[in-house]
Amino acid sequence: MKLSLPVFIKLLILHCLTVLCVSQDFDFFYFVQQWPGSYCDTKHSCCYPKTGKPASDFGIHGLWPNYKNRRYPQNCNPDSELDESQISELTSTLQKEWPSLSCANSNYGFWSHEWKKHGTCAESELGQRDYFEATLKLKQRANLLQALKNAGIKPDDEFYDLDSIEEAIKGAVGFVPGLECNVDQSKNAQLFQVYLCVDTSGSDFIECPILPRKKCQSRVQFPKF
Repeated sequence: MKLSLPVFIKLLILHCLTVLCVSQDFDFFYFVQQWPGSYCDTKHSCCYPKTGKPASDFGIHGLWPNYKNRRYPQNCNPDSELDESQISELTSTLQKEWPSLSCANSNYGFWSHEWKKHGTCAESELGQRDYFEATLKLKQRANLLQALKNAGIKPDDEFYDLDSIEEAIKGAVGFVPGLECNVDQSKNAQLFQVYLCVDTSGSDFIECPILPRKKCQSRVQFPKF
């Protein structure tokens, strides 16, 4: 059966739109790590996972697809539940490097949330196992705590120049990070989260197309944990 030209064009447009929706294009990732001492040292309570108190190290928050216009996709495929068997070989490493400190979420609940909200928007590039494996590799490569310690910046409740923190991370990773701070119950500004930008393959750090708009004071506390 032959289709008339207008009908053919409509079907072609519909097909193209469908492909665009499935491809879930984005421009870059934010790779976000959080300092557990700052997470727990606020008015919000924190709870340790069943595996015990996490190590005194930056923990992964997530790998988030983003656009260059400061917007970001989320919950791109609500039907894509995290399949535990896909990450079973990574579980012990995830428990160490990506622990949940939320009283509302277990470790697996945290990972499931991150996959559904952010990971599903990168399925055109990374499947479930690849998404978590890539994130773990990025944390190992960044090694934020060691980079800061090498610059004399330690989690000892002391205050440090924000510029020094930024320079230490840039020196180790090669690119300017985005820094986010919080305020503890004593009104002290604390180093909370570090944003690094990653290409769409999830493998290489890049210069951030845009840095997150997070306000920090010129000197911030690096709390113990």
